[in-house]
Amino acid sequence: MTPEAQKKHAEKWQRIKDAVALKEPDRVPLNLHPGIYPIFNAGYTVAEVVYDTSLDKIKNAIIKYLNDFDPDVGTDVAQNLAGEGPAQELLDPKNNRWAGMPGNVIDENSFTQHVEFPILFDDEFDEFWNNRAVWTLGKAFPRTSGLLEPFENFLSSIPGPTGGARGMASLFSTPVYRKMIEDFWAIDEFYKVHAHRVAEANKEIEELGYPMIRGRGGGGSPFDGYSNWLRGTIWSLEDMLNRPADIQRYLDETIEVTLAGIAATKGVDEGKHVFMALHKGMDTFMSDEQYRKYYWKYLQQVILAIIDAGRIPYVYTEGRYNSRLDCLTEVPPGKVFYHFETVDMAVAAKKFEGIACIGGGFPVALLDWQTPERIRDEVKRLLDICMPGGGFIFEATAGMGNCKRENVEAMFETVKEYGVY
Repeated sequence: MTPEAQKKHAEKWQRIKDAVALKEPDRVPLNLHPGIYPIFNAGYTVAEVVYDTSLDKIKNAIIKYLNDFDPDVGTDVAQNLAGEGPAQELLDPKNNRWAGMPGNVIDENSFTQHVEFPILFDDEFDEFWNNRAVWTLGKAFPRTSGLLEPFENFLSSIPGPTGGARGMASLFSTPVYRKMIEDFWAIDEFYKVHAHRVAEANKEIEELGYPMIRGRGGGGSPFDGYSNWLRGTIWSLEDMLNRPADIQRYLDETIEVTLAGIAATKGVDEGKHVFMALHKGMDTFMSDEQYRKYYWKYLQQVILAIIDAGRIPYVYTEGRYNSRLDCLTEVPPGKVFYHFETVDMAVAAKKFEGIACIGGGFPVALLDWQTPERIRDEVKRLLDICMPGGGFIFEATAGMGNCKRENVEAMFETVKEYGVY
C-alpha cells in the first residue's frame, strides 16, 4: 500500500470507528451497499460477472465504482455469486436462482434470488429430533440440491452388514454415485481456486485505500435459520402457536452451537464488523411478546458474544422495525451498529442516542426513479435528523440496483458537502 493509500485508508477507517463509538468524525461516513450497481456502472451484465471465474470483471467494476464515488468502505468481490456460475450449475441448488443460469430463469441483470420453501414437514419432527443424520441425508439434502438427489434412496441401497466395504464400493461405483462424487471433487477444487482469487482481489482493493470492514465469526437470530431453511415463513409463524416446544428446542440447541463458534474466533479480525441480516423479526411477523421470546432473547446473546470476541455486531434489520427498537437498545453503549430499512429515523436517532450507531433510512428506490434535486433534499433531510452528535453512518435502505448515475453522484456529493461536522 502506498503512503497516500495508507493515509486514505486510515482516515476512512477512523471515520467508521468514530461513528460506531458514538463520536463525531470529521464528516458522516459513507457505507453504501453498492449491490449490483458497480456492474452496470462498468458496462457489464450481472450474468457476465457471475460466469467470469477469473473475477476480473467484478474486481474492475468495484474499483471503478470506488474511484468514481470514493465511499469510506471497500466492497468485497465475493457477492451476488460473482464468478460462481459454473460451480452453481454443479451444485444445482433448488432454492437459488442466478443471472445467466441455464434456461434464463431470471433476468440477466437480476440480483441472485433465494426461493424459500419448507424442507421439514409436519410428520418428520420425531425423525428430525431423534435421528438427525438420517433425516438430513435422506430428506433435507435431496430437497435442496439436484446434485444430492441420489441420497434420497441411499439408505435403502446400503448393503447389509455382511456386504461391508465391498458392497459400499459397488454402490458408490454405480453411474449415479460416481457422477455425484466426481462433481464433489470438481466443486471442491473450484472453490479452492475461487477463494484464493477472492482474497487476492480484495487485497488489491484494500491496498487502494478502502478498508474492508467485515470480519469473520458470523451470527444472527436462530429463528431465522428455523424459518428460512427448515419450515418456511408461513409454517414457522404458525409453529409459534402450534409447535412452540419444537421452536424452543431448536433455538436452545442452535444458540449453543452459534455461541461456541463465535467464542472460538475470539481475537480474530478485532474491531471489524460481523454482518448479520435479520429476516423474520419485522413488526408484522410476530407480536412484541413473541419477538422477545423467540427472537430477541437469542439475538441479544449473539450480539454480546460478538462484542466479547472483539468485533462489532453489524445488525442489518429488514422490513419495518419500529416496534422492536426498545429491545435493540438493550446492548452495551458504543459497541453495536444497527442498519434500518423501514423505521422512523427521527425516533431511532433519539432512541439510540448514547447507545448505538445507526445507519440506513435513505430509500434506495429514489436513486432509480427520482431527480438529483430530490436526492439532495432527501439526503439533507436525513442528515439533519441523524448526524447531530455523531453515531450515524450514511447508508441506503438496501443494495443498489440499476440506479441513475446522476442520482448516485448527487447522493455522494451531498453527504460529503452537507455531512461535515
